[in-house]
Amino acid sequence: MVMLSIKDLFVNIDNKQVLKGINLEIKKGQVHAIMGPNGSGKSTLANFLAGKSGIEYLSGGVKLDDSNLLEQPIETRAKNGLFLSFQQPAEIVGISFANMLHTAYKTKDKDISSVDFLKIIKEKVKILELPTNFYTKNVNSDLSGGQQKMGELLQMAVLDPTLAIIDEIDSGLDIDSLKLVANGLQKMKSKNKSSLIITHRQKILEYYKPDIVHILIEGRIVESGGAELVDFVEKNGYKKWLQK
Repeated sequence: MVMLSIKDLFVNIDNKQVLKGINLEIKKGQVHAIMGPNGSGKSTLANFLAGKSGIEYLSGGVKLDDSNLLEQPIETRAKNGLFLSFQQPAEIVGISFANMLHTAYKTKDKDISSVDFLKIIKEKVKILELPTNFYTKNVNSDLSGGQQKMGELLQMAVLDPTLAIIDEIDSGLDIDSLKLVANGLQKMKSKNKSSLIITHRQKILEYYKPDIVHILIEGRIVESGGAELVDFVEKNGYKKWLQK
């Protein structure tokens, strides 16, 4: 069953065409990876799917679980199971991960008590091998870059989305943090869930292995394949496609 279907998608930012006919289909249970050089449109695609403002839709279609994603406001997309892990998460001073996520979780279960939710978040912290008190920390306030990415991972684990879009969660991570994040993603794999990981580094894909890899160059997916594409990019870069 198809989870996400994108057909011939064109978008602008500041009157400049950034996505130039994206076609992509992700089936339930699959992990897809998008790789490409800086400025190729990777984050624009992620932000557009999540409903971020400032991106002008031109044409094309996007369906999530057979519903028209383009007709849904950002809040509805999230409630329907779409999650975006931010490359640079926002800092929220004075609000803990536990408080923020309890509020968000109530959109799925409005009657959940603080006690019951605390059990859920503690379980996720344990599964992800995070520090036991991590959920008490303020959202991205006074946290290192690696800790901020752990916070994104915790949100994903608690909210349990049907489609997770993971935008360069590996940026700025040392090798130990990268392994922890990748292992956490691996633990959240499910035959009923799908994910789209966006990166331009090979390392995370060694641990969080995609079913299909796409190369995005100048707003177009120019090639799709398996792990061999990751190895090719690591050895040769993107010259093959940039020279066309």
